[in-house]
Amino acid sequence: MLWEPGGTWEVGEIELDPPKDHEVLVRLVASGLCHSDEHFLTGDMPFLGSMIGGHEGAGVVWEVGPGVTTLHPGDHVVASFLPPCGHCPSCIEGHQGLCDMGMYIADGWQVGDKTARHHARGQDLRIFCMLGTFARHTVSHERSFIKIDDDLPLERACLVSCGVSTGWGSAVLRAQVGPAHDVAVVGVGGVGSAAVQGARLAGARRIVAVDPVAFKREKAVGFGATHTAANLDEAFALVRDLTLGRMCHRVICTMSVGRGELLASIMALAAKRGRVVVTNVHPWTETEVTLSMLDLMVMEKELVGSIFGSSRPELDVPRLLGLYRDGLLDLDGMVTRTYPLEQINEGYQDMREGRNIRGVLALG
Repeated sequence: MLWEPGGTWEVGEIELDPPKDHEVLVRLVASGLCHSDEHFLTGDMPFLGSMIGGHEGAGVVWEVGPGVTTLHPGDHVVASFLPPCGHCPSCIEGHQGLCDMGMYIADGWQVGDKTARHHARGQDLRIFCMLGTFARHTVSHERSFIKIDDDLPLERACLVSCGVSTGWGSAVLRAQVGPAHDVAVVGVGGVGSAAVQGARLAGARRIVAVDPVAFKREKAVGFGATHTAANLDEAFALVRDLTLGRMCHRVICTMSVGRGELLASIMALAAKRGRVVVTNVHPWTETEVTLSMLDLMVMEKELVGSIFGSSRPELDVPRLLGLYRDGLLDLDGMVTRTYPLEQINEGYQDMREGRNIRGVLALG
């Protein structure tokens, strides 16, 4: 639980109500330590109140509430931090990541009735992304979970709940990397490593991984990067030489925290008609960006955003796990270390210091 911004994660007992209409009780087995939860601790995203963190989770359905039709007790599931309703305009058009239900994820209450099922210290607790996977059990809407094959390891499958779907989708779906494209991925932690793999699977010719941490650059090569650079200046010189000045067809931003003053340098990595995808979170108070509008206009470059990698969780989660099963997507190599729930703060400190591609809570 996070009780205040700038604090630390505290582990303790909660009271958990049974599932109501269209809700399920899930016994969680694993949860990834995603940077998105950190944004609420640091203030990059607004802190709305006491909450249970976690949204990158996997587990087993334990109990179902009235009206649940898509899941049954015993089903193995992964979470979807943006639950698709299936019938709003965005879902119908194939953009499940922009589902109208997503407008409620920051509130942290149950999407069905806007109340709480989780309680502690006499308070109602919000749950991050309507999930709260930093726990051994949670209650959430059935649309927040996707059934997967029982034989898939939940300690790996949890990664597709957010980080892998976001990174892979940023490359394949939003950037639309194609065969022989030159691609730069700026920031190669969990999301960036998945973007590198997505670009490789999409047929990119050259993939430049940009990150100040040597360990992450080395891992990126194992995931498919052909070249690495420690910073944007080094990346610009490298890409210019590799492409004879034509630069990258696609640039994907997956840093831990975006910075508006870097955007001009990031855009400079893009070729004529190149597309730059901003996937990383920027501080919610940031409103100023350094950008050459003349470069944008004259070179016909594109600057686009992406949430959840523009993925369609009910379609892409099984697809990604199929790639993992076939040995084409490396989830094992992305998990640097696992932690018990009681060591969650140690896990996040390892993330801050660049020691992990992805840390995972083993919840039992």
